[in-house]
Amino acid sequence: MENINLIETFSEFKELKNIDRATMMSVLEDVFRGMLIKRFGTDENFDVIINIDKGDFEIWRNREVVEDDKIEDPNLQITLSEAKKIDGDYEVGEDVTDEVKFLDFGRRAILALRQNLTSRILDLEKNNIYLHYRDRIGEVVTGEVYQIWKREILVLDEDGNELILPKTEQIPSDYFRKGDSIRAVVIKVEMRNNNPLIILSRTSPVFLERLFELEVPEIFDGLITIKKIVRVPGERAKIAVESYDERIDPVGACVGMKGSRIHGIVRELKNENIDVINFTNNIQLFITRSLSPAKITSIKINEETKRAEVYLKSTEVSLAIGKGGLNIKLAGQLTGYEIDVYRETDVEDDEDVNLEEFADEIDSWVLDELKSIGCDTAKSVLNLNVEDLVKRTDLEEETIKEVIKILKAEFE
Repeated sequence: MENINLIETFSEFKELKNIDRATMMSVLEDVFRGMLIKRFGTDENFDVIINIDKGDFEIWRNREVVEDDKIEDPNLQITLSEAKKIDGDYEVGEDVTDEVKFLDFGRRAILALRQNLTSRILDLEKNNIYLHYRDRIGEVVTGEVYQIWKREILVLDEDGNELILPKTEQIPSDYFRKGDSIRAVVIKVEMRNNNPLIILSRTSPVFLERLFELEVPEIFDGLITIKKIVRVPGERAKIAVESYDERIDPVGACVGMKGSRIHGIVRELKNENIDVINFTNNIQLFITRSLSPAKITSIKINEETKRAEVYLKSTEVSLAIGKGGLNIKLAGQLTGYEIDVYRETDVEDDEDVNLEEFADEIDSWVLDELKSIGCDTAKSVLNLNVEDLVKRTDLEEETIKEVIKILKAEFE
């Protein structure tokens, strides 16, 4: 059979997903007609019949019967003597339909057509992958880790499509091996060098939002609204939620009974600390809630400069700032205000000593580490025990004990 070389290509085409039959037929016919135009100069007098299921096709040519000496275009006309070889009843002026044998095109033309057909199939498949994922931006997808490189991970979805998870979009503590199942959100889809490029992310706030939608039915159903999410991937996140139904406690619904709902999200995000905050339009109350777990004494708001001066007891300053300043940084991003933390002064604090006074006894990098957690005076350090200081700073226990010894000596 002369078209045996194309059957394999037909099978490849038939196996493609998300491609409707009409599109298949259109592309196949277009390729064949392109070959006819190249060979005969026109395809208007040809009928192309394609059977996708069998991988078979037929090409029929329609020509007008003319006198033997009046033929002008052998492609559009056929002599009466040639027509009578097909059927003795043909007369001048009638139309003759005869099959064009594919082998007559030559081996080179058949090979070129197969290559063209394969190329069109691949382009169609790439375009369908692009269109499929372009409509899924912001959705969580699950895939399998196929290959791990220095700057990115290649992930295969359930259909074998290639997705990319760059190193910059991975949580710092993420560790994957080939074959691991992975969840991430689609954040970018584009065509690059005629190939679909689907970028995933596990650090995007959208990923955290989608995880809450999956774990908390009230969010999925629209009973609870996520107003804003800010996060430092793998470290800490703050999420402001609101419910328009007074009977629903948005924070309680998100956390779940004994933390059942939020625990799954925390595990997925490699133990990222998540603070769920009840949203309010009262900016003072919102800032107070956003600085949790610190307890605030008073706040002064400057609407013009979008700054907030927050006053706390000495023991609460380090809690408000958080390890590495994360708590106050995220609170500022969540509320949209630049937050400045101040210690409330009292009689006891008057006797306090600024840490800078100990610069000749304690290394400057140690002092800087203590200041980063809100401890800028001797008593603010002494108010915390050794275990807390070890947990909140990157200092060694021996270093902290030596610092405490020096600070206590100041008050003895």
